[in-house]
Amino acid sequence: MFGLTGALGVLTAWLLVQAIAGAGSAIVLIVVSLFLAIGLNPAVEALQRRNLSRRLAITIVFGSVIAFFVVFGLAVVPPLTEQTTGFARQLPDYVQQLQNHPLIRSVDERYQILDKIQQYVAGGGLATQMFGGLLGVASVVISALFSAFTVLVLTLYFLGSLNSMKETAYRFVPRSRRTRVRLLGDEIINQIGGYVAGNLIISLIAGVVTFLFLAMLNLPYALALAIFVAVTDLIPLVGAVIGAVVASGVGFLASVQVGIACVVFFVVYQQVENYWISPKVFKSSVDVPPVATIVGALLGGALLGIVGALLGIPLAAALLLLAREVVLPRQDRL
Repeated sequence: MFGLTGALGVLTAWLLVQAIAGAGSAIVLIVVSLFLAIGLNPAVEALQRRNLSRRLAITIVFGSVIAFFVVFGLAVVPPLTEQTTGFARQLPDYVQQLQNHPLIRSVDERYQILDKIQQYVAGGGLATQMFGGLLGVASVVISALFSAFTVLVLTLYFLGSLNSMKETAYRFVPRSRRTRVRLLGDEIINQIGGYVAGNLIISLIAGVVTFLFLAMLNLPYALALAIFVAVTDLIPLVGAVIGAVVASGVGFLASVQVGIACVVFFVVYQQVENYWISPKVFKSSVDVPPVATIVGALLGGALLGIVGALLGIPLAAALLLLAREVVLPRQDRL
């Protein structure tokens, strides 16, 4: 009986692990939605303090989020479409320029590369690969849209029932410890909300400053680049670098002087953001040492990618709070 019970326990644990692994994508969507709901909750409570009902406050905050994504799409999609169309229109000229290049011509005379390309295109292989590629891209786009819609719906649901969810969770704690757990839980939620709100403020500042600078340079698609910089700035550690590289690359396509000016601007701005803006914004919301911030972002990114990097810092703040308020006092009493 002992061996049978142990075997059943191992089998149950294995099935549970398999079930969690199979539902990994859904669990990630749920965690991201809950994280966003907790992050938007401070804005909802701020509107409630202005004598607005919670339902109206949620409508305003959620409508603002949707409006941001709509503006982002309107700012990014037309330039991408225009650039893609222009590249397709100029592609024959690019091919002709390659054919007229002496080096390309000599290589083609030796290896007949252009003839092989023409035979490959005429044979239908390119069309088959493009069709499969288009189907793959379409499936990725549909999956991304479905995930985004799911996150929006779940975030709205969690935001509307966040208080009742907290109260239900606290009821699972014994009554003698409920008050203590409630204080710690509310503080953790406040820290997560403060981190999300602070991160959004920093990204908004980065986007506005970038737009003003790029507009002064008369760089094409300044609004789209500024929104891209603001969105990537949400990613810890590497997001600001990604936005700066893309914007500076577009600047170099305009001219070398504009590209160099963009590089100098982003280097200077990142120093200002790291050593002045971020400490000012996060001073009253999240108290996390720099080492814990880096470790949390790295471990979260290694486990769950970009989502994990976003969740790593507030989770590190929550663990430090538990260690400071629960573990250390208990150790001091021993």
